[in-house]
Amino acid sequence: MEFLSEYGMFLAKSVTILVVVLAAVAGIVALSSRGTTGKQKEHIEVKSLNDRYRDMAHALQMAMLPHGAAKKAFKEEKKRRKEEEKKVKKEPESHRHRLFVLDFHGDIKASAVASLREEVTAILSTATSDDEVLVKVESAGGMVHGYGLAASQLQRIRQKEIPLTVAVDKVAASGGYMMACVADRILAAPFAILGSIGVITQLPNFHRLLKKNDIDFEQITAGDFKRTLTLFGENTDTAREKLREEVQDVHELFKSFVTEHRPQLDIDRVATGEHWHGTRALELNLVDELKTSDDYLIQASEARDLFEVRYVAKKALVNRLLSAGTQLLQTRHPTLHSPNDPPTMY
Repeated sequence: MEFLSEYGMFLAKSVTILVVVLAAVAGIVALSSRGTTGKQKEHIEVKSLNDRYRDMAHALQMAMLPHGAAKKAFKEEKKRRKEEEKKVKKEPESHRHRLFVLDFHGDIKASAVASLREEVTAILSTATSDDEVLVKVESAGGMVHGYGLAASQLQRIRQKEIPLTVAVDKVAASGGYMMACVADRILAAPFAILGSIGVITQLPNFHRLLKKNDIDFEQITAGDFKRTLTLFGENTDTAREKLREEVQDVHELFKSFVTEHRPQLDIDRVATGEHWHGTRALELNLVDELKTSDDYLIQASEARDLFEVRYVAKKALVNRLLSAGTQLLQTRHPTLHSPNDPPTMY
């Protein structure tokens, strides 16, 4: 009887804990669903950068004025904005030329190309040759096909004869520079990293370890070069040479692509896989001007209407939790790769 009593208490506690956990999960799901109710899961988000810069300047000015003067300045600013809104409504065609701003933060797989293609499509449905697109590129490169597609998205803008500017504040190397070179003009911060016009592929081989431990590895292919170097099989000189030819061919395609868009470059000088900081990159014609994206946008806001365009895709709750976990792991165990050696594995 004592055993049954203890077992009953244990079972009751277990059921209670399970109910609490299920209730908590249900609550999180309900809150997540409520937050997205009535909202599009995928949409284009547009923000006025002119308003942002104006609000920042106004906030600083208000903080420096005495209370009475600040109150008066606030009323005058409010009145001025209303007059501007009325003018735009009466004369919608009299607005200034527009500058659309995109952000591209690239990883090894060029995952951001999924958003970039939607953003470019949205802009092309509205922009004219009187407008301009500024893309802030930040990437140390990655897979060939991913960055090839990203560069092709920027080519769509050029093909519509819409002026395209790329700004590099930190790094645009290898695949990142493949994107940047498409632009009519490339801006770079003085110590931004650019170049790395080269290709690399690499992998470990465990064949000797398997052989030492009497472990067989079987691989069946059809086609002499269906697989060249492998992780577990015994690699041959023929396979190595074939892969070397493939890497060299990709490099030649890379060089041709850069030359097509920036014929002023001495391609043999810069296509060595090296990278340069902004100041040296300017001397080599890899960039056109030393300037940060911030300076360019603030200057442009005086004569143009600036719009930041961003594609937003709502993630499911499970995906958000997995993404947060992945970011935590990456924070604790960061993976770094040199701009000289961007992974371009197939």
